[in-house]
Amino acid sequence: MKPDIHDASARQHTGGPSPVPDRGGNRNDRARKPGLSDIETEIAGLLDRSTRELRMAWCKLHRTEPPLGLSRDLLIRALAYDLQERGHGGPSAALRRRLRRLVGDFEKGALSANADIAPKTGTTLLRAWRGQTHTVLVNENGFEYEGQRYRSLTVIAERITGAHWSGPRFFGLTRRVRTSPPADTSL
Repeated sequence: MKPDIHDASARQHTGGPSPVPDRGGNRNDRARKPGLSDIETEIAGLLDRSTRELRMAWCKLHRTEPPLGLSRDLLIRALAYDLQERGHGGPSAALRRRLRRLVGDFEKGALSANADIAPKTGTTLLRAWRGQTHTVLVNENGFEYEGQRYRSLTVIAERITGAHWSGPRFFGLTRRVRTSPPADTSL
């Protein structure tokens, strides 16, 4: 693997193929997005801008003033995200749909982000951990473990292990991927 070339002479020949290998020599290829180094350079340049310049960049990009109380650090991070999104594309349509569904579920007061793995009220979850069996009872408004109520399985998993765990994964509630089609029972 060859080291990156950071020489200005690599860009002085305009209008023809780039003298740098693998850099835009074929004009028939689809339009090239800005190189990662170009985006990184722009992002690094945000740190050198004044807060006023950052606010003006926000206004130019979003056609509105930045939110009141937005710190300089968050302003830089938001602009950096926008630069990355412009260079690499935004979130996929599937991710945007998933986020909309999660927001809708949250607004309805859903306890689980994935209804497919939410256990029913009255279910008892068992998990052996380091030689001890832990029992969790699923209630209507959360979970009960050792006589205390919890809203999240993740908090219970952290309490048991002393480390951050996904509660549903710790208790084996992850969705299983079907490896073969279901048997036809209509015969």
